[in-house]
Amino acid sequence: MPSPHPAAPLSSSPAGSAFALPERLAAKADPRLTARDEEHFAAVARSLRESIAELTAQLDAARRAPGGAGRQAMDRDTEIRRLTARLRTLRRFGLDLCLGRMVAGAEEEPVYVGRLGLTDRAGHRLLLDWRSPAAEPFFGATHANPMGLSSRRRYRWTDGRISDYWDEVFTPDGFDGHAALDDQSAFVASLGADRSPRMRDVLSTIQADQDAIIRAGSRGALVVDGGPGTGKTVVALHRSAYLLHSDPRLGHRRGGVLFVGPHRPYLDYVADVLPSLGEEGVRTCVLRDLVAEGAGASAERDPEVARLKASRKLVVEAVEAAVRFYEEPPARGMTVTTHWADVKLSAQEWAAAFAAAEPGTPHNEAREQVWEELVTILVDKHDEGTPAERLGDSLGGNRELVEAFDRAWPLLDAADLVGDLWSVPAYLRRCAPWLEADERNLLRRGDARAQEWTVCDLPFLDAARQRLGDPDAARRRRRGEALIAAENARMAETVDALLEADDDGEGVITMLHVRDMREALTDESALPGTDPDLLAGPFAHIVVDEAQELTDAEWQMLLLRCPSRSFTVVGDRAQARHGFTESWRERLGRIGLDRIELASLSVNYRTPAEIMTEAEPVVRAALPDANVPTSVRSTGIPVTHGSVADLRTVLDDWLDAHPEGIACVIGDPAFRATARVRSLTPQLAKGLEFDLVVMVDPESFGPGTEGAVDRYVAMTRATQRLVVLRRA
Repeated sequence: MPSPHPAAPLSSSPAGSAFALPERLAAKADPRLTARDEEHFAAVARSLRESIAELTAQLDAARRAPGGAGRQAMDRDTEIRRLTARLRTLRRFGLDLCLGRMVAGAEEEPVYVGRLGLTDRAGHRLLLDWRSPAAEPFFGATHANPMGLSSRRRYRWTDGRISDYWDEVFTPDGFDGHAALDDQSAFVASLGADRSPRMRDVLSTIQADQDAIIRAGSRGALVVDGGPGTGKTVVALHRSAYLLHSDPRLGHRRGGVLFVGPHRPYLDYVADVLPSLGEEGVRTCVLRDLVAEGAGASAERDPEVARLKASRKLVVEAVEAAVRFYEEPPARGMTVTTHWADVKLSAQEWAAAFAAAEPGTPHNEAREQVWEELVTILVDKHDEGTPAERLGDSLGGNRELVEAFDRAWPLLDAADLVGDLWSVPAYLRRCAPWLEADERNLLRRGDARAQEWTVCDLPFLDAARQRLGDPDAARRRRRGEALIAAENARMAETVDALLEADDDGEGVITMLHVRDMREALTDESALPGTDPDLLAGPFAHIVVDEAQELTDAEWQMLLLRCPSRSFTVVGDRAQARHGFTESWRERLGRIGLDRIELASLSVNYRTPAEIMTEAEPVVRAALPDANVPTSVRSTGIPVTHGSVADLRTVLDDWLDAHPEGIACVIGDPAFRATARVRSLTPQLAKGLEFDLVVMVDPESFGPGTEGAVDRYVAMTRATQRLVVLRRA
């Protein structure tokens, strides 16, 4: 992702060079320092042109190829997506695919690391994919553990040219040809850069502690715990791209990777990161996106109701009991009248038909299995000479039988089911007998379906929809089967006509006698279908950022989508608005995860020490054991305090003095956002960062843990300056 900052006036780099260094960096433009890079970039440019031409041709050919059906169609679509994604990345970046280079102690030639791997036509490696094991030292080498490197160089790109670079030397022999050593590393220098509405490209400056977590294995749950500014989001995003590319168990055909963020502004902020890493296959969402009703769901007003609905037990057991209520066979038998006989259908035979539903089949889809078994039982009760197909059709039109079946195993809608739980007291008492009477009264609503859903209802709607399945699936399947039968009949007529025209009955045309060949000719592309739910899962791995905010019930939404229980859990217990008194192992163990590894990030790369000095007491007042990270940098800019009346003056002065960068006002709903000044609540600011943060009336954020966490989160969004305004 190109830097948003324009380069300073150029005078130290030749025209046509990959370098565009400002005059103040004239020493770095010495050809003795850049000649090897220039030569390599020329080879990269040639290879890029060739690769783009080849990929374009391959993509055109793939698009012209027949669509096919089934697996063939899926493979074609997958290949088109792969070619399109790679072509888009190559066109987007050009030379700035290259992140930097590293030199091993015993090697003379540097190895260049890129967002993607790249070779020339002769097979010589030009760029090493950052996700490959061989690239690990580029990110992980430190002076304490150089990982075999003698030196490392990192680039900063602006508008497709290098506007700065930094060298690090790990061994005495690494000094040769590395006069561009700085007091600041590339990473520390990047921390002071102005922010923009989208997360900056930080791949080339990933730190060793972050890289170790990014490359960790995917079995079980990996918890990444860290305070503000420790790079949790960076780790979460880069780990998503790394795992999808490097772990064969997580490929698209096995479910792929889902990335879950805390809110929509956060997803907008990080939208460019995954494509910039050469990976567009990761699904991203917020929890609301998992359920159709999520878009319009409101906050739960009653905290006690929210506490009750946060229970995973209530979600799992109450929804299961609610569905089972509609899967109980009739206690009494009935007589079924057909054109051929009157037969008895006993209660035991009803029970046998209900038992035919395959375990794990959603309720609405299992209904067809039950009906087929019921028909089989009734057909077997007739004489052998009775035409089975006609009898089956007759039973399907038997009004009394169909009505009895509809009552015994009805088609169910998730919203109706959950609405009944909250509006029918006897139903909730039956499905959740452990609840006390006053708890059931708290959950009760008049006509739940006539009221708006809350975010606390979403896990119940999701569990019900997963358990019930699509009520229209059976109808679509029957319609599809009828269309296939009609298509096969049409094709049979065509084949028969072709065979009649084959005078000698020899040759390839006779293969059409074979049934499989006839069916292979059937066009299934026009069959009825529905747009797939791309967030329904199952996924092979799920990454969850700001995971400390999830309730047990919300965790169930994710567990339903990840049978492998392979998770990356990213969060900070000290930023949990509703408290987080237990350990990560206790919390995750309670919801059903058992293979749990912990990794901690303790260095605050984002927030200056001046701000953390004031933010730390705020959170410790409510959470004495909060994991407050240590800042690695200081700006010399103290936190400023003032009156709410000064808000406009503070913003105008900052905007005049800073032509680049963005600010945010947190805590003033009346403030209208502008192009460079956002207006957010503390909750919606979580996960974001700004050059300037103006926190308005922090006492209004509320008392207790929730208020303290909101103030702490708001303060630690600032990368340069924090202003706190209070009412007089």
